[in-house]
Amino acid sequence: MTIMTKFKSRLWMPSVIVSVFLTACSLDIEETDSIITRGGSAIFNGVEDVPSSLNTIYNNISSQAENQENLYALTEVSTDELVVPTRGTDWGDNGVWRTIHAHTWGPTHPQILNVWNEKNNGVLRATEVIDPLSNANPAQVAEAKFARAYNMWIVIDFFGLAPFRNPTDGPDVIPTVMTRTEAYNMIVQDLTDAITGLPASNPTATDKTRPVKATARFLLAKVKLNAEVYKGSFGTNDLQDVITLVDAIEAEGYGLEADYFNTFKGPTFTNTDVIWYVTGGVGNRMWNGLHYNQAHPENGGGGWNGFTTLAEFYDKFEGPPTVNTIGGPQEERRGYTHTLASTNATNLGFGYGFQLGQMYGWRTIEGVPQAVALNDRVGNALVFTKELPGLVGNNERTGIRLLKYSPANGAYTSGVVMARFADAHLMRAEAKLRGGNTAGALSDVNALRAVRGNTSALGSINESVMLDERGRELYTEGWRRNDMIRFGAFKNAWQFKEAGDGHTDLYPIPASALLSNPNLVQNPGY
Repeated sequence: MTIMTKFKSRLWMPSVIVSVFLTACSLDIEETDSIITRGGSAIFNGVEDVPSSLNTIYNNISSQAENQENLYALTEVSTDELVVPTRGTDWGDNGVWRTIHAHTWGPTHPQILNVWNEKNNGVLRATEVIDPLSNANPAQVAEAKFARAYNMWIVIDFFGLAPFRNPTDGPDVIPTVMTRTEAYNMIVQDLTDAITGLPASNPTATDKTRPVKATARFLLAKVKLNAEVYKGSFGTNDLQDVITLVDAIEAEGYGLEADYFNTFKGPTFTNTDVIWYVTGGVGNRMWNGLHYNQAHPENGGGGWNGFTTLAEFYDKFEGPPTVNTIGGPQEERRGYTHTLASTNATNLGFGYGFQLGQMYGWRTIEGVPQAVALNDRVGNALVFTKELPGLVGNNERTGIRLLKYSPANGAYTSGVVMARFADAHLMRAEAKLRGGNTAGALSDVNALRAVRGNTSALGSINESVMLDERGRELYTEGWRRNDMIRFGAFKNAWQFKEAGDGHTDLYPIPASALLSNPNLVQNPGY
């Protein structure tokens, strides 16, 4: 596959980014800056079609979750979980990926601007549904309040403040700016209201794409677990609230599932671990790291050979340090790569989890499907290695690839998991640890590890161990940045990223947003 073909397969090209960048940094005020109301009139008279508006709000959440850029990149590539190294000239992309991993971004980074616009737009659209002029019924208001809380939570988690406007404000009214604490309080109130108004939970439902009581409880627990980051300290009841909320989710019938990778087989998720998912496709999560020659009957062009993980993250898992083959002694969550002997026409040579070593696939040779050891494009054995020489200067084979969603289940399946009980279970354990109940925290963590194959019980626990356990359970699910900040580790050094002073715990306010709203103030360090 040529580099040009690979770019056509991806959702994003440098020329597109340049166009967006030039538009976003002009003095023109875009609708996504949350300043201009919809329609030809500056007067807001309510949302005409509430169900359609809610569909749009949740479809936007879904499309943003399936994207390999923006939200996903800023939550994962900015951590020790993922890196997008430049291979020759491929994946250079004007340095956008390298700056995310190295924490050298600035206020004009296009993906930071995109998240700012997308999530603030989501807040405004949900607020329009909530407004009494829209005459939404209580169930619709509850869905809108959950959506507003979710979008606003990402805004304060990323940027530390939240612009806000009422729908009835005219276009000449500059949005106010909430402090992190003010926005936190609004999010907590929205989620508290949503829990009351949302439908009862059904852990085995075939459709979990809209929030139920458990979904709102999950997000409220997440927000309260980060209260010290958002407010400066935990409130008297914050940690106990996390425990109580997770207990309530468990009482509704959600629980840990034994087959780890089966949890992520869409397009629907009836297992009791998944609390919320969206219908977005998972193609980006698979093909952005696989090699061009790792083809599939539904994707003859193969992968895009970009995203990879670091050896130091791989080494956090139990198992042999240099092999990760099927049937090996490594822990279940690390997954496996297929060997030639185990490959068959059902799985097409695709494994799960961390892809290390020789890669295999199926090829039709003289009309007969056969398992073959793959090569790269110049004829070298396609052996994924732990070594990465740097953010630049890589060949086609360097770096371990990740497959939480595997092409073994289809080349372009759908269904991105957004919230799991396993996460809630670990949040409860962490709340116990932070509250001084170390024995309870250890018991909870070991209960989860007992469900995961080839893991040993921990003898002790502290914050560092808890952070590592969350990484092993939840990698590439969008929580690593949030976790590392809460544990004070986001400023630390890891491969290709130097230790910092902590200012990158917040992303910069985009330059165009500062131009359009004088109430905004740039975050320190930018």
